[in-house]
Amino acid sequence: MALRKVDIKALDDIVNQMITTVDNSKNEIFRIGEQCRQEHDLFISELKEIKQQVRHVIDEGDALEIKSRLARRRLSEVSQRFRDFSEQEVREVYENAHDLHTRLTVNRQLEKQLRVRRDDLERRLLALQETIDRAESLVSQITIVSNYLVSDIKEIGEVLEDAKMKQDFGLRIIEAQEEERRRLSREIHDGPAQLLANVLIRSDLAEKVHREKGPEQSLLEIRSLKEMIRAALYEVRRIIYDLRPMALDDLGLIPTLKKYLATIEEYNKRTIIEFIHIGTDKRLPPKYEVALFRLIQESVQNALKHAEAREIKVKIEIRRDQIIVLIRDDGKGFDPMENKNDSFGIIGMKERVSILEGEMKIMSNLGYGTSIIIQIPLME
Repeated sequence: MALRKVDIKALDDIVNQMITTVDNSKNEIFRIGEQCRQEHDLFISELKEIKQQVRHVIDEGDALEIKSRLARRRLSEVSQRFRDFSEQEVREVYENAHDLHTRLTVNRQLEKQLRVRRDDLERRLLALQETIDRAESLVSQITIVSNYLVSDIKEIGEVLEDAKMKQDFGLRIIEAQEEERRRLSREIHDGPAQLLANVLIRSDLAEKVHREKGPEQSLLEIRSLKEMIRAALYEVRRIIYDLRPMALDDLGLIPTLKKYLATIEEYNKRTIIEFIHIGTDKRLPPKYEVALFRLIQESVQNALKHAEAREIKVKIEIRRDQIIVLIRDDGKGFDPMENKNDSFGIIGMKERVSILEGEMKIMSNLGYGTSIIIQIPLME
């Protein structure tokens, strides 16, 4: 009864102000992270150039050291047999030894300065990377808070009377959404975004090559550019396919799995993926098809990314009253009893299986691969 007496409009105003403040903070942190990322990229470029200069100075110093040693030896010989040489010869030997000694001193000083700058750049890069990681983490946390404030908690409250259940339910949904967004953001950043950035750099290079070396050389650069654009397009299509393969709605689970696993095998050249289907190839209710596809997708991705598997076997058997799935890999394995804070994918898989009233077993040992068995009752 006390809740009904709360001024809803005043509460909405407070929540809106909180949302505005949280969003402004998120944008500011994002801007700081982007500035750090730009500075990080500049330092990476400078560090690469500094390292090249250090190698060049060291090689030059080694050559000067040999020449200086020979010049000092020559000067010692002339000094011992001073009367056998003319004044001009003595002066030339002395000046040559002095010049080489001076150049060697300057070279060593330059090497020392370059090494100091290199070490400083490496320290600053570590600090910038830490700032970027912290900014990304803060943006992610703020997004969760913002989404939780924006979400319609009132409707959830009508279904879930217990306040604790309502809070846990909302946060778990938001965390799952945010984890998926973070994964997608990483894939776009590491895939298409990097490729497009390289395309921009290579397009400038093609223009420079055209000016300096003529159209034939620039044509080679343009062909290379086309391959990079084709790779970027492939990455975008793969990400879209991972989000929701349209074939799942049109063709059903088994044809979609065949196509998906074949695509993943083609994309990961070093991994062999074997797919075995036993039983009828009938359409299942949508909740089963989506859940099973996501379970197999998550298992295969884990085997590729974390286990570094070379061979993956996916077996699905559709019986009259249940569905049995086996995913086995020859990767490096892990300890299933060890609790990890980042095992969100496995937790999500267990939740999906639990919703369908099924069971999931994970068997793994370090160095001996991993086997996942999923059994889901099929309700007519």
